[in-house]
Amino acid sequence: MCRWLAYSGSPVLLEELLYTPKHSLIDQSLHSTMGAEATNGDGFGIGWYGTLPTPGTFHSVEPAWNDRNLRDLSAQIESHLVFAHIRASSGTPVQQTNCHPFRHGNWLWMHNGALGDFHRVKRELVLAVDPALYPSIEGSTDSEVFFYLALTMGLEDDPPGAVERTVGFIEHVGYAQGVEHPIQMTVATTDGTRLWAFRYSSEGKSRSLFYSTRVDTLRDQHPEVAVLQQVSDESRLVVSEPLGDLAGAWNEVPESHYGVIQEGQDELLPFTPRPPA
Repeated sequence: MCRWLAYSGSPVLLEELLYTPKHSLIDQSLHSTMGAEATNGDGFGIGWYGTLPTPGTFHSVEPAWNDRNLRDLSAQIESHLVFAHIRASSGTPVQQTNCHPFRHGNWLWMHNGALGDFHRVKRELVLAVDPALYPSIEGSTDSEVFFYLALTMGLEDDPPGAVERTVGFIEHVGYAQGVEHPIQMTVATTDGTRLWAFRYSSEGKSRSLFYSTRVDTLRDQHPEVAVLQQVSDESRLVVSEPLGDLAGAWNEVPESHYGVIQEGQDELLPFTPRPPA
């Protein structure tokens, strides 16, 4: 499986997200405490938004803890919206095109989990992708097929509805093929403005997912923490596992829920797959 983080808020250097925290994503690549594997060394990727409407991405098959280019880039790149993902392959090859986050236009997508018995359902799922989108699939992962199914089902217009329809379709196909648990997922996606994060699994025992407490609340509780004085009240993190042990900083996303991080009031809502009619 994998570990990931998504950040939205005041512009920060990537190294402040990837390297500085006590239990940073780089540390998790070697010492994950909540993942299916302790080591996530099958490549990594970062995505960030800068001056262009489409995000930049960087992918590598090197282990994240051992990549000099990532260390150098993260000390130079500053962004208000960042996705980062460290990969532990569930069976597909270790190659750049299989590293998250995946990009289409101004959208980014990353996934932790798996589509159950993907080899059995792959053909039917791939054939459901919009023919206009199909040529954009570059790799061989279930996660990328998941992304393009979500795009097919309206991700750009209605992200929560599209993901609910996509998961409902994946479960419908899986159950028809005798797959006991068709999907395990935590997913993050963004259009560069808003950020959506989902937690769900067919078995009701989903991978871990946390979101950070409001900055103004943490600032009042921990006036000694310098970084809290530097970021805006709108700043927020969503992570596979907490980046540190600051009291009150992290909240678990409930089972079968999704969150929306946006300007103004964030939202936390129930997630219910919508099977095909």
